[in-house]
Amino acid sequence: MDQPQQPSNETTAVIDDGAQRPATADDVTAEQPPVPGQTAPAEPPPWHPVWETPPAESPRSGRKVSVALVAAILAAGLVGGGVGAVVTSQLDDNTSTVSSASGNPIRSVPRSAGDLGSVSEVATAVLPSVVSIQVSGNGQAGEGSGVIVSADGRILTNNHVVAAAANGGQLQVTFNDGTKATAQIIGRDPGSDIALIKADRTGLTPAKLGDPTALTVGEQVVAIGSPLGLQSTVTTGIVSALNRPVQIGTENGFGQSEGSTVIDAIQTDAAINPGNSGGALVNMSGEVIGINTAIASLQNGGGGQSGSIGLGFAIPIDQARRTADQLADGKQVDRAFLGVSVAGANPAGEVLGGAYVSQVEANSPAATAGLRVGDVITRFGDRQIDGPDALVAAVRSQDPGTEVTVSYERDGQATTVDVTLGARQSS
Repeated sequence: MDQPQQPSNETTAVIDDGAQRPATADDVTAEQPPVPGQTAPAEPPPWHPVWETPPAESPRSGRKVSVALVAAILAAGLVGGGVGAVVTSQLDDNTSTVSSASGNPIRSVPRSAGDLGSVSEVATAVLPSVVSIQVSGNGQAGEGSGVIVSADGRILTNNHVVAAAANGGQLQVTFNDGTKATAQIIGRDPGSDIALIKADRTGLTPAKLGDPTALTVGEQVVAIGSPLGLQSTVTTGIVSALNRPVQIGTENGFGQSEGSTVIDAIQTDAAINPGNSGGALVNMSGEVIGINTAIASLQNGGGGQSGSIGLGFAIPIDQARRTADQLADGKQVDRAFLGVSVAGANPAGEVLGGAYVSQVEANSPAATAGLRVGDVITRFGDRQIDGPDALVAAVRSQDPGTEVTVSYERDGQATTVDVTLGARQSS
């Protein structure tokens, strides 16, 4: 589908076939009414960051959503999953127990006492555990990456990589040694952009899964995947930021866009390009600490596709494997939810430096804790909240049932309350 051109000095989401689509805000509950009286610009301002999911997939239809309002009932759109302890025990037996940032136990391979020593040593250790995924279905074809998580063929990847094959399509996996195998989708979750597939192969080398909560900004990392179809490509960089709220597109089983969601991302300047999606972001101990998922791109003057500009984003592996474990069991994904709709400004259009509460769901955790319409949430746990996406990402990072301290302003007065997050299955 042809998409309208945007000014060449704007950041745009670039689809792998060269088509352009405008930016979208998180739209997981688009049916919720906007804040009365609030307006938004038709297009994002110049150089406003816009995120894309970068599979080598076929044309996808996009739609504009207000970038000023995130009518996101965190109830419906946020990933949680209280089964972190089971995830890795199912996906990788070589684990030990650590604690997540929320204090809940997860299964994880801890960091080694020392790094492997060089990027080449990391690549040698991890390349056998990263695959290229060829996708076809619904008249579309594309390619992405995946991470082997069990010897019997289970592979973790992005939903947007495999979505086109969800309705009678085909998946083929190419391993690092060049051999190929067919694969099937075990389960997928558009809200977290995570999917689990199984290749018809045994005796594989599972990746070691690390602890992303131990990452520090500036730490060296390695990205491994198949950008632009170039299998077993290794790039290197650093962790540029942590807990970055990033909007990405979601897709249905026909490879079509269904709006967007927000991920709680690790940002890196390691070169990530279309086709890297679903591949590994790895620390210098050779442990996967993220699933590469999105890039920021600038539209070039010719209206074509631009490549990496040093802004890549990965889903932390602890969050990815919570989802993967539930998918492995054939379950719908449990999501943590707060129970509010939030916006970046109040009905008068004033930007308030937090997440403005435009609606509170009855009998939700937020309602039980006493939050009201008009409150401005400024902190969630140890995170500062500077807007709606930041709150979405913060809730996404937690398990259902976690107690979190929420700070907010009401009538000019700062207040703090403890909220126990609820659990809700994704739709």
